[in-house]
Amino acid sequence: MAPSETINHSHDCEKYADGVDWDELGFGLIRTDYMYTMKCTDGENFSHGHLSPFGNIELCPSAGILNYGQGLFEGLKAIRTEDSRIMLFRPKENALRMKMGAERMCMPSPSVEQFVDAVKRTVLANKRWVPPPRKGGLYLRPLLMGSGSNLGLGPAREYTFLIFASPTGNYHKGRAALNLYVEHKIHRATPGGTGGVKSVTNYSPVYQSQKEARGKGFSDVLFLDSVTGKNIEEISAANIFILKGNVISTPTLIYGTILAGVTRKSIIDIALDFGYQVEERMIPVEDLLEAEEAFCTGTAVVVNPIGAVTYRDKRVEYKTGEGALCQKLYETLTGIQTGRLEDKKGWTLEIN
Repeated sequence: MAPSETINHSHDCEKYADGVDWDELGFGLIRTDYMYTMKCTDGENFSHGHLSPFGNIELCPSAGILNYGQGLFEGLKAIRTEDSRIMLFRPKENALRMKMGAERMCMPSPSVEQFVDAVKRTVLANKRWVPPPRKGGLYLRPLLMGSGSNLGLGPAREYTFLIFASPTGNYHKGRAALNLYVEHKIHRATPGGTGGVKSVTNYSPVYQSQKEARGKGFSDVLFLDSVTGKNIEEISAANIFILKGNVISTPTLIYGTILAGVTRKSIIDIALDFGYQVEERMIPVEDLLEAEEAFCTGTAVVVNPIGAVTYRDKRVEYKTGEGALCQKLYETLTGIQTGRLEDKKGWTLEIN
């Protein structure tokens, strides 16, 4: 074990970290004990990652991530079960998505095995920060970035894979039903762009729309496709689903403008098990306005109800709460993630 990976095992005696109000967890950074780092240089493969105390990192001012946005990130959670086991949810899917995104961004990436091992080691090193059952999760943020210096436009020569962690609660406090504004002037992604990969460059361009919408009392923004401006695509950081009758619809991935969410994929499987018909298709705004129910999915939001949508001058409200499909899907997904329901699909991975 490298000197920087010497872990203070006195933490093993502390089931939970001190000074955290587990009942009031929001979605913000709480500094934990350790982070994981692994580097790759000049076309070599990633190897020899290590844990070190959580802290700042050093980058050259001409690093690829700083100058050209050559970076990807993932998000997943470690969740504590009622009997105090710690579980990950489909971490291989995050690893595969990072590999796919890395190819698009001309970056090397950790193997699936390296990714999952790094996640496990990060969780174990920060075990006391995994919230008590039903209080939230330990959110893990794997980053892959061009850390090598590069003045000319082109891929970096050195790459850093880093994982840090923070205990978090609900992304939207109390899973409040969202009040969405449909953005019809600014677009999140274009066909052939990077909308379908988890590039760091996808997210800050939504800030302007988000800020303006929140200034008007909305909770978030729903973006339309950039070609016709007539079809719904994604919320700022989540996938969207609508329900009408026995049919659930979600925007298709085939144009490369929508992120292939791990939660999205899981909810499709659960909905099919429930007997619903699921369609991945282009969804005109009119279909959204005529839906009976709408909800969004993602690692951070899990499965969150949408209470209302405003498009231009038209506002539509949806069914939420007990009896809604969204609630049933949420309870099933979180039941599997927390061990309350049997995992018949092999989605969870216990860390020990």
